[in-house]
Amino acid sequence: MGRWRPPPPKSSPYVTPEGAQAMRHELTELWKVERPKITQIVHEAAKNGDRSENGDYIYGKQRLREIDRRVRYLDKRLAALTIVADKPSDPTKIFFGAYVDLSSCDGESRSIRIVGPDEIDASRNWISIDAPFARALIGKSMDDAIEDPVLSDRVWYVEDIRYG
Repeated sequence: MGRWRPPPPKSSPYVTPEGAQAMRHELTELWKVERPKITQIVHEAAKNGDRSENGDYIYGKQRLREIDRRVRYLDKRLAALTIVADKPSDPTKIFFGAYVDLSSCDGESRSIRIVGPDEIDASRNWISIDAPFARALIGKSMDDAIEDPVLSDRVWYVEDIRYG
């Protein structure tokens, strides 16, 4: 049995201005603040002699690899992203960046925002534009019914659409 894994599917290259700013901030923090601190720890640990049993050295080097990997990813990803700052020409329909209020027949309500795959945040109910539920919402208008692609027995109704 080999270690080969199929490549992950390509994610949408879209991001909101806030998401792009957060990614740039993370890149700056990693490169200008955290990496120099860890580099100093590794430097001090290397002076202590035997590196094979030096925890600060081993874990510091591991953390540097993690930081470098994340920095490379953010650098490449930011270069490939399209920042979607403009509101759509038809704000009565659901598109990227929309805040959507939904309700179901059961009386359950839900507020979500459709964002890029790099901005997903479950605590704020931000879902990726690549998610099946978001794809079902794209292009819908007020009072449209959407069948939940995951829970097929549930139907959601669009109550409100906002941008910005």
